[in-house]
Amino acid sequence: MKVALDAMGGDHAPTVNLHGAIDALRYYPRLRRLFLVGDSGALHAEAAKHGLSLKDPRLEVVHAPETIGMGEPGAKAVRRKKQSSINVAMDLVRSGEADAFVSAGNTGAAVASATLKLRTLTGVDRAGIATAVPNEYGICHILDAGANPDAKPEHLVAYAVMGTAFSRNVLGVPDPKVGLMSNGGEEEKGTAFTKETFRLLKQTPGIRFVGNVEGRDLFETELDIVLCDGFVGNIMLKTLEATAKAVSKWLKTEIKGNPLRLCGAILANGAFKALKEKSSYETYGGSPLLGVNGVAIIAHGSSTALAVRNAVRVAMETVEKQVNARIESAMAEIAANTAAQSAADP
Repeated sequence: MKVALDAMGGDHAPTVNLHGAIDALRYYPRLRRLFLVGDSGALHAEAAKHGLSLKDPRLEVVHAPETIGMGEPGAKAVRRKKQSSINVAMDLVRSGEADAFVSAGNTGAAVASATLKLRTLTGVDRAGIATAVPNEYGICHILDAGANPDAKPEHLVAYAVMGTAFSRNVLGVPDPKVGLMSNGGEEEKGTAFTKETFRLLKQTPGIRFVGNVEGRDLFETELDIVLCDGFVGNIMLKTLEATAKAVSKWLKTEIKGNPLRLCGAILANGAFKALKEKSSYETYGGSPLLGVNGVAIIAHGSSTALAVRNAVRVAMETVEKQVNARIESAMAEIAANTAAQSAADP
């Protein structure tokens, strides 16, 4: 297994990427090669600063003199900075030298680079980001979480197929449940966009569509994939992250303000740690960009070394489970069924 890591991507790059890369090599023996892509001089200087060795025979530093900043317009930066760490790492996947790409950098740039260089799978028009959200029953994935803000109903149908393939083959969910985000559970609720999407999903074979769902269903209902366009998905995801941080901050303030509560918190320390682990993005590592002809994992911009390590793990699992081949097979089946139905109609 060979993975290309954008070492210059993220709010805390390159430090966390260096630590995450070394941890990944330590924890995953099946990782045969890890390409650390970025400014060679900067990477070696940062490694020396933190006492890290880059001499592992499975680790290879690949020089990329340019970096795409987190605030730069993604698609334009990809075209302008051809030797950026994102582009160089993606080129390794395109050429077959690497099996997967991982980046905690500029999401728009990573999506644009993957789409331009890897193209999309047969039958897929637009790629989508599948981001994990923990709930009472396990993990639910929001799809799309930001890659395609101007989605069409047929794009969400493809997301349902791709999300089902990912959940079934990587996460081991036998029969993934798919819901469509709307402003009510009834079939007649929603916009013209969601109503047309609902109609198409009901006719799509190979997926378990359970109907419209609301925001609360992300946590209260047994769901594996929640569909929405990238605009709604990105807002929803950032709102969830901000809410979790705010509640954590408020809880700490209330606990510290009362000695009795502080004693109780000490007793409940194990529960707090378990909750933090379950709700932290670090645990899930990165989000797969489903639909591109290669494996690309988008990690959180504020990723820690643990998150980077887990993003590498997700990349390897996605390759090993042959998710893309399964997506293409499912899309071909849908196309065949649609053609047969059209031929049967008078």
